[in-house]
Amino acid sequence: MNDDFASLFAYTKWANDLMLEYCRKLTQEQYTAEPVPGWSSIQSTVAHIAVATEGWMRGVAGLPTDSFPSQDAFQTVDSAAAHLQKAYGDFERALPGFTAEWLATPRTFKGRTRTVVVPPWVVLRHVANHGTYHRGQVASKLKRFGIDPPLTDLIYWAAPEFFQNL
Repeated sequence: MNDDFASLFAYTKWANDLMLEYCRKLTQEQYTAEPVPGWSSIQSTVAHIAVATEGWMRGVAGLPTDSFPSQDAFQTVDSAAAHLQKAYGDFERALPGFTAEWLATPRTFKGRTRTVVVPPWVVLRHVANHGTYHRGQVASKLKRFGIDPPLTDLIYWAAPEFFQNL
């Protein structure tokens, strides 16, 4: 099961990095603008991915989760990328402790306004699923700015040679 999470987060990192690469094609104005009235900006969605990923990973690693940066901390794609790198580092440091017993034992995870008691395996899978959901939102927003979004489905990471000529 430990290897399952290593693979899942290798995929998640790859997909987030690819999403950020495509976000770098935006002008600063596009990055911070609503792509359609009433839709949040790409900056807002990317900031949410970064803050949520890092917050959950700090919780998994047993680190404090009492402060979270605001969207203002993510004025550029590179600032979001740096924040995600911290989250990936927390994951890598925690990974050796992912025994079957540890993954299955409920723990308390605290967020900004809520607390939940669940086994760490739930949080780890949630982070990957949550990122996929919000990368889909970023893909739609990129399209609104005339940028064809990247293909970030798991299969493109696992078997890139199969899809090379699409």
